[in-house]
Amino acid sequence: MKKPARLCLTFHNHQPVGNFDWVFEQAYQDSYLPFLDTFEPFEQLKISLHSSGPLMLWLAEEHPEYLNRVRELCKSGRIEILGGPMYEPIMTMLPPRDAVGQIQAYASWIRDFFGVSPRGMWLPERVWEPQLTSILANAGIEYTILDDFHFKSAGLCDEELYGYFLTEDNGKLLRVFAGSESLRYRIPFQAVDETIDYCQAVAEQFPDSILTFGDDGEKFGSWPGTKEHVYDGQWLRNFFQTLSKNQHWLRTMTLSEAVSETRPLGKIYLPNSSYREMTEWSLQTEQQERRQGSIAQLAIRFDHEIIRQGLPQGFWRNFKTKYSETSEMYARMMYVSHGIEAAITAGVSSENLEVAKMHLYQGQCNCSYWHGAFGGVYLPHLRDAIYKHLIAAEKNLDQSLGRQEELHWQITDFDFDGNDEIMVRNAMTSLWIAPSRGGSIYEMDIYPIEHNLLATLQRRREIYHQKVLDGPKEENDDLASIHDRVVFKQPNLDQHLIYDTYPRKSLVDHFHSVDTTIDAIKKGTTVELGDFVDEPYDSTVNQHPERLNVRLHRQGKVMNYPLDLSKSVQLERNYNRIRIGYNLENISADAKFIFSPEFNFSGLPSNQEDRFFSDLDGNRLGHLGTTLDLQSTQQISLSDQWLGIDIQLSWSQPSGLWAYPVQSVSQSESGFELVHQSVCVMPYWIIDGQSKNDWDLSMEIKIVCESGESDKASP
Repeated sequence: MKKPARLCLTFHNHQPVGNFDWVFEQAYQDSYLPFLDTFEPFEQLKISLHSSGPLMLWLAEEHPEYLNRVRELCKSGRIEILGGPMYEPIMTMLPPRDAVGQIQAYASWIRDFFGVSPRGMWLPERVWEPQLTSILANAGIEYTILDDFHFKSAGLCDEELYGYFLTEDNGKLLRVFAGSESLRYRIPFQAVDETIDYCQAVAEQFPDSILTFGDDGEKFGSWPGTKEHVYDGQWLRNFFQTLSKNQHWLRTMTLSEAVSETRPLGKIYLPNSSYREMTEWSLQTEQQERRQGSIAQLAIRFDHEIIRQGLPQGFWRNFKTKYSETSEMYARMMYVSHGIEAAITAGVSSENLEVAKMHLYQGQCNCSYWHGAFGGVYLPHLRDAIYKHLIAAEKNLDQSLGRQEELHWQITDFDFDGNDEIMVRNAMTSLWIAPSRGGSIYEMDIYPIEHNLLATLQRRREIYHQKVLDGPKEENDDLASIHDRVVFKQPNLDQHLIYDTYPRKSLVDHFHSVDTTIDAIKKGTTVELGDFVDEPYDSTVNQHPERLNVRLHRQGKVMNYPLDLSKSVQLERNYNRIRIGYNLENISADAKFIFSPEFNFSGLPSNQEDRFFSDLDGNRLGHLGTTLDLQSTQQISLSDQWLGIDIQLSWSQPSGLWAYPVQSVSQSESGFELVHQSVCVMPYWIIDGQSKNDWDLSMEIKIVCESGESDKASP
């Protein structure tokens, strides 16, 4: 008699740091609770379960009864709790000290609550690099689950993957399971019988084998259409019933049992990889298009899977080149991490330092650092949450060192691009300036409310935008994976496909023709007359007892005429204001143009009555999604009463003013949607060289923080 095959079912439940409380609750009601209700009665079945740290902490607070039930199933051996990093970061972007620290912090929490020490772990997004072997082993991990795609990238085929392998790094060993993509796409989207037939075909050909499934628990109720299919349509119950009836040839077991009861298939060294879709998402849009075109052409003559496997794949770290916003968050995270490491090395030990470390770990949560079928980096509230925790970590680090950051500056290559950036700060604000990128301010941290006003997003062309241009598909009754759904959450999204040619930051210097309109500015159809946007500036920093002054200068051209532009940014010791000065010199007598410095502010939502513009006299001018075209003004205010901040911009010469919302068309698991990213404010002046050959302007940004509810995610 042939030995039965084994089926390791692994479910990963996750909600990111900064997600709305109602999203946690809805996922609990739609996915996590009904899944447990369905699984519990089938006493013969076993699974491995991972819940990420942010979700586990929320469950312990909001639904301890759920975790108590899971704990009882752990005691009976029916559920294995998998560990992992505490706040679900991409492990390959962390310094090893933080990677080990995150894993050990979560293992400690699991021991305290469940009374077990996790042997294996879920690797976030299955992003793999070989050095993780020794990092995971040093953290006490024996095994993890990847995708079969990792193993196929190393040259193996499906028939060689029904089990687990040993891998090694620096003399340390780790066991790695090959999660089946075939099972990922069958469960729960295909009929139960089809899934069982697939397993039976493998079991007959490869007795005593291990089939491994590992995927998101949200597929069972939270993904569009799955609640009706999985629970109302009884798919999951039927699946568990069928598995229970066929335990004689397909035995369910935990990953831990598989490691204890079976031998590895062999030894392997895996290349940098993730699951297949992730490797495609990390490619630049043009590379994705070429890849898809090649697959379509070659698949006519050759095996589709072989072609897809053989073409060049992406690499997760290149999300830091695809999205500058990811690079900025990563660089900020590394800045805080190095600061904490230095404090530990110096022998500092305090409660504040431990709090700083936990905030750092939360600021490493992976979801806002990339984008694919989920909102990711396109979701402002997730970016805001990352910065909130990183700023909070920095504040606690300062307190642990007894450091009062009243006035401080530093010049170094903060973002690892080969160019120096400038950071200036006082007790209220820190400004991060990039001389090599237009002398722009790319980060503006407001410490009292732990908010980065420049957690903005540049609108880019994405490969799925072609689907937006093609329009809605006909509805059908088939349950589609989120990778195949074409759903429009708002009408006319194609009209909002606007792309930025530069990062949406502040102190961005524009020169336009005098007939430029707000519509052209919003649509991005204007032509830059100057060569100042995103180009390098010379810079110096001067420190005085009561202020810091950053001076930036560029000799450029406007309308092919030479022009010198100097600008200064001044931060004072005890004031919540930023002084800005502009000077244009050598203006040609033949030149006439609009000069308009651009400012962007993120985290200030639109269509909310307590988030609004107001003028010099305090008159409200509309919510922060309103388009403004003012003819003569010297001040504009942006208020967010929920966040507890008022931003007042004023300037020395009357100007016109353009203000409008920056909105992106992005993809999420529920479909294509329009997302408010930031508010753009652009005062402008008409400069006529016949009148004068130099021009001066002074500006001020005053930031007033009140007692808001900034400790919560913005609704």
